[in-house]
Amino acid sequence: MGIYNLTVYDIIARNSRLYPQRPAWLQAEENRSLTFAAYKEAVDRMAAGLLAEGLHQGERIGVIAKNSLEFVVLYGAAAALGAIMVPVNWRLSADEMAYNLNDTQARFVFADDDDAELMRAVQAKLGTKVSFFNLQPGRGVFADLPPAPVPAQGLPQQAASADDGFVIIHTAAVSGRPRGALLSHRNLLCANVQLMQQVGLTMDDVHLDPLPLFHIAGLGIALCCFHAGALNITMRKFDAPQAAQLIAAHRVSLMFAFAPMMQTLLAHVEKSGDDIKSLRAVLGIDTPQVIERYQKLTGGAFYSLFGQTETSLVATMSRYSERPGSAGRPIPLVDIQLMDDDDRPVPQGQAGEIAIRGPMVFKGYWRLDAENAHTFRNGWHHTGDMGRFDADGYLWYVARKAEKELIKPGGENVYPAEVETVIMEHPAVAAVVVFGVPDPKWTEGIKAVCRLKPGHALTAKELIDYVGGRIARYKKPQYVAFVAELPMTAGGAVDRLKVKQLYGGPQ
Repeated sequence: MGIYNLTVYDIIARNSRLYPQRPAWLQAEENRSLTFAAYKEAVDRMAAGLLAEGLHQGERIGVIAKNSLEFVVLYGAAAALGAIMVPVNWRLSADEMAYNLNDTQARFVFADDDDAELMRAVQAKLGTKVSFFNLQPGRGVFADLPPAPVPAQGLPQQAASADDGFVIIHTAAVSGRPRGALLSHRNLLCANVQLMQQVGLTMDDVHLDPLPLFHIAGLGIALCCFHAGALNITMRKFDAPQAAQLIAAHRVSLMFAFAPMMQTLLAHVEKSGDDIKSLRAVLGIDTPQVIERYQKLTGGAFYSLFGQTETSLVATMSRYSERPGSAGRPIPLVDIQLMDDDDRPVPQGQAGEIAIRGPMVFKGYWRLDAENAHTFRNGWHHTGDMGRFDADGYLWYVARKAEKELIKPGGENVYPAEVETVIMEHPAVAAVVVFGVPDPKWTEGIKAVCRLKPGHALTAKELIDYVGGRIARYKKPQYVAFVAELPMTAGGAVDRLKVKQLYGGPQ
């Protein structure tokens, strides 16, 4: 196995030899940095500490934290030991966080000190065999990971394979509960090579990472730039003035952004005069107006794309200017077919479900055999998204399949079923339909159309606050409409399509 094997830790060790004194990571807020050699040393020390605590290969390590050097060191330590990372969205509620950790049976959990009360609430909802540690030593409500020296002979050789799991990222809840997508070392290393080729990444690039490391975009692009020998500048969270200053000071050449990041960055730069012309490439999803403002201001390229956590970030991409409005063309190690409801390829120009094959397709949903069998049927990963190809091979996104309807406010995934489940628990609500509507700030907003029970009253603000108090606040509706009746189908169910036709605007 060894001669053909390559893992994320192998790249860490390789880069420490190739670029020992080059800067690998910079923490923006604290101006702390690690060279490639120092990064490997920190990874090995943390791995030794985890070994001393009894971590075994294949066990899961949860982490609830904003971006930091310690976070990327923990990723490296997991790779070194063949453990599986479970990064948790820090914007979730305590119940949602605990679900993700219990679902993966995390053995260790690392947290930062941003919200001690929330972390204690999460800890109380987990089993007694889970060990909690501060991610940043000396700070937080839990114990620090005890220091352990790296053995003179180095870390023990692990049997981890390139096809073993490296990270579980929970995707949005299709039917009320999130699903943990398991990505392997091979998935992510293949994705790295693809992005390097598509964007022309080299060790001379500087990447600003404002996206959270629990998200496939934040993790994937940072790992890709590390693989290329480039410098990663991590931000704990996005802040437009700070981002503009970092781009100007460090000659940042690359970033990944979701709406409304670029809009707020450009608005700030147009007032401040900060020089961001070094930004030669931005990847992501945004409106044509914002993309064209960025290109005019910097002369840089914007790369439009289609991808999922399940495809290790990107499956299609091209410069926006090649075919404005499209999601680009399939990248080299991806094969895409558009399928009808009977899994037959549709003719060119016709819409069908996007089905994908290739080495970047994830290993499956954690402990969900029936869903995996359905998703991977007939040898293809069925994405649940609809698209069409034009005559030149550019993919045009159409919509989410009805049974997997999805809302994407600012790059996050929100399934209507999860929001509807929470709203239906309110004692005043008799029926509800949740769907996405155009939003000037987030590109897509969340709207709830509700029918109340007789004799009950409820305001939009009361409902929005109710939802925001029970699940992550980014999942709460921005728009609420109360109606006397909801249209019904002949079979007696709420007619979702008709509801959207009648109430599809934000107001």
